[in-house]
Amino acid sequence: MSDELDRLRDGLKAAPPAPDPGAKAAALRRAMETFDRHQESAAAARPMSDRPEGAGFLTGVRRMLAHLSPRAALAATASVAVIGLALALYPELRRAPDLPAPRPEAVAEKPANLPVAPAEAPLTELRKAEGETEADAVPAPAPPSVPEASAALQAAPTGAPGAEASVAEPAPSVAQARQKAGALTDSMANDVAGALGIVAPEATYIAPAPDTEAFANAAANPLKIAAEAPVSTFSVDTDTASWSVLRSSLAAGALPPKEAVRIEEMVNYFPYDYPAPTAGEAPFRASVSLLPTPWNAGTQLLRIGLQGRMPAVADRPPLNLVFLIDTSGSMEDANKLPLLKQSFRLLLGQLRPEDRVAIATYAGSAGLVLEPTAASDRNAILGALDRLEAGGSTAGQEGLAQAYRVAEDMGGEGRVSRVLLATDGDFNVGLSDPEGLKDFIAGKRESGIYLSVLGFGRGNLDDATMQALAQNGNGTAAYIDTAAEAQKVLVDQLTGALFPIANDVKVQVEFNPAAVAEYRLIGYETRALAREDFNNDRVDAGEIGAGHQVTALYEITPVGSAARLSDPLRYGEAPAAADAAELGYLKLRYKAPGEATSRLIETPIPATPGEADADARFAAAIAGMGQLLGEPKYLGDWGWAEAITLAAGAKGEDPFGYRAEAVTLMRLAQSLAR
Repeated sequence: MSDELDRLRDGLKAAPPAPDPGAKAAALRRAMETFDRHQESAAAARPMSDRPEGAGFLTGVRRMLAHLSPRAALAATASVAVIGLALALYPELRRAPDLPAPRPEAVAEKPANLPVAPAEAPLTELRKAEGETEADAVPAPAPPSVPEASAALQAAPTGAPGAEASVAEPAPSVAQARQKAGALTDSMANDVAGALGIVAPEATYIAPAPDTEAFANAAANPLKIAAEAPVSTFSVDTDTASWSVLRSSLAAGALPPKEAVRIEEMVNYFPYDYPAPTAGEAPFRASVSLLPTPWNAGTQLLRIGLQGRMPAVADRPPLNLVFLIDTSGSMEDANKLPLLKQSFRLLLGQLRPEDRVAIATYAGSAGLVLEPTAASDRNAILGALDRLEAGGSTAGQEGLAQAYRVAEDMGGEGRVSRVLLATDGDFNVGLSDPEGLKDFIAGKRESGIYLSVLGFGRGNLDDATMQALAQNGNGTAAYIDTAAEAQKVLVDQLTGALFPIANDVKVQVEFNPAAVAEYRLIGYETRALAREDFNNDRVDAGEIGAGHQVTALYEITPVGSAARLSDPLRYGEAPAAADAAELGYLKLRYKAPGEATSRLIETPIPATPGEADADARFAAAIAGMGQLLGEPKYLGDWGWAEAITLAAGAKGEDPFGYRAEAVTLMRLAQSLAR
């Protein structure tokens, strides 16, 4: 035995023999001939009972090793070991990567109509790089069994020096050899598994997570004829959720759903330089301007801007804040509960010591995580936030009811109480439809407690419910998709988001038929009010916070313009030309916080066009972007290239980079729309 070991040791130290190309080609050719003969045979595979007793794969290997030299035997032994290891690991290698376990609702039976992969699979990038063509990629034949594959390998020469090689036939191509070798490998793995009695489990089909997003919107405002319907009435809107939602869609490489596009929220996302009210005036100031419409030379854009007063931070009243946090199972994603915690950390840094914070949660049931606590006790507040975990269903109504009870108990003369609801909007336990929640919140509105809604995450974002809550809870809705957006909403604009200066703000414009033939309000579809609602103080409307701005755009067609889309009436009364000095008349109503009777502001709208400053041009570009993403029927040939040029030329100072980001998103939308 020691002699054999010595020879083996000497063989390992010796240099390996030079490869013989002829022997290699002959071996490959003979193996393929054996393979092809098997494919041409129609005889059934020999039953296992016909095999001699004791015959098998390992027995054949041992017999083959007995006829080899020590060096060849060592090489063959190593090869067999590698093949055995590969066969043992093969099922694991074919298994999908270790992914998080799917939610129970995401597992479904595999649909019967799923497409089946064709027999002729397309070439891989590697095969193409090596020169194989589609002609080479023939369908793979049925693989041989393990004994036949072993016989094919044994029939081939070992490649030892002196072996004769026939060169009458050319060696097979690399593509053909690889194809048959691949079929052989799969066959060997399947045969070995069968011999061991291993049954491969049937693949489980994991259904993709359903997209249950629902957005609150309505059909685009139609064109109105001023002589027939001269009055337009709507509630102000300072929400910004739509812009953040479409940004998250574009950043993910997809155009946003059309129903997610609310143009007024897109336009109001950006700051503008409007004149602020002076001492003794109303809490906000209105300004109007007229400029040429970028997409239609025959029409004009009427811009109405409202600027709220910004009191000194030290003068604002102390706050009672109840964080109502959705901790249901749908909030476990990184862009939901973890981002929510990060966002509220930013907000805490802006509160004053006299402000108070409470934290309530809801999942399977509601609970109070943190009793009302002074904002100065950051450790207690942050500790309560850190302990939150997602899990369970979403008992939204129960959570809202508890949050309002906590806010009422916090009370305090001269304090502003607000519930901050942070959720993906997926209310699936209790009162879950928008109309029911709307009535519930409307009943709580009389208590003077405001409700703001912060949306997180995509996939099951229930924007419709969030809008119903915010609009009926005397609050606003924002969507937070990044930490930067949390900074904007909860730090840069915190005072305006939490401290109201005017409630139930309504806008009404009466157009002069002598000057305006047609008009349409761009956006505000979900904020439309009936004409008689303007004077009805029982009808709810939007709020304006400290320093907040509101922008509204009308496209108007002057009398006599060739751009008019409707024909004048044959028997209509022609207004006197002298009446055309005014384009229209603007009226606004609002209530001071805590008051039940509204106040009125009135101002005429001059018919003289003004200069289109950078703010007006940028607002027009964003309105054009919204129409391109939603309903572009009034834009003619004006498209993404024009919108990008207009916005890029109207960025102005842009200290926070919001407008530069808008131009980037326009370019993304242009690419995705092609």
